[in-house]
Amino acid sequence: MDVLEGKVVLVTGGANGIGKECALLAAREGASVVVNDLGGGVAGGDEGSAGPAETVAREIKAAGGKAVSNSDSVTSRGGVARMIEQAMDTFKGLHAIINPAGILRDTMFHKMTDEDWDRVLDVHLNGSYNVCRAAINHFREQQDGAFVLFTSTSGLIGNVGQANYAAAKMGIVGLSRIVAMEGARVNVRSNCIAPFAWSRMIATIPIKDENSAKRVERMKNRMRADQVAQLAVALASPACRDVTGQIFAARGNEIFLVSQPRPIRGIGKVEGWTPETVANHCMAALRPSFVDLGATTSVFGWDPV
Repeated sequence: MDVLEGKVVLVTGGANGIGKECALLAAREGASVVVNDLGGGVAGGDEGSAGPAETVAREIKAAGGKAVSNSDSVTSRGGVARMIEQAMDTFKGLHAIINPAGILRDTMFHKMTDEDWDRVLDVHLNGSYNVCRAAINHFREQQDGAFVLFTSTSGLIGNVGQANYAAAKMGIVGLSRIVAMEGARVNVRSNCIAPFAWSRMIATIPIKDENSAKRVERMKNRMRADQVAQLAVALASPACRDVTGQIFAARGNEIFLVSQPRPIRGIGKVEGWTPETVANHCMAALRPSFVDLGATTSVFGWDPV
């Protein structure tokens, strides 16, 4: 039996990359799919087009699936409300939301404009809030619902030039955790995925040297959006009804469970601390456990499977 048989799933950013692959796979796994995509550019800020989402919806229907398109923006609370209403009106229900919609505006922090910051936070963090807030009461009332939100190793580990993106993606981790905690009693689940996949967003990252060129080539060939979709669709389905509040990474054919912040080492001083003793004693004791400033490639230093 297909894992989403009889379910209704909203997929944002569903016209390209990970979103498109999630929409197609959800339909193949039996779901009726609302394919949402503003149809804008990678940097956001343009008016967009209804065409890309409709193209994916037609592809699903041509393959015998059920789908409808939507071109509202996740940054619009009214637009997100319309997505939910469209699912209810067209398919008489909603059981899961997969939310990979996003943009990039990469720049070094000291060169970042307020617009670069605001726009990325609005799409990623506020967009995640909007879709969760619009659906949460429906999910709670039916005592069934799954959010699959998207974080990034740019936030979990770090990446130069992505302060706005990293901040938004770490905010999503906190949002997902609380939604999961508050929803546990009524079977409302939320999980995060940090995806490794070639997409038009990744294609905007400049290639500065031979090593980065080789890394990009590996991503194109060995880290595909359809591989991420396998995990996202599983998490959206009843087959993973006992999985919630977790962070996963999907990299090629590898799936990782990612640790969440917990104390790793501590030190106490009975008579209390002074700035001098903190600097000279506390930091000296803790320094062997410090996390270095390496980027994602320093953590995932091997080729994907």
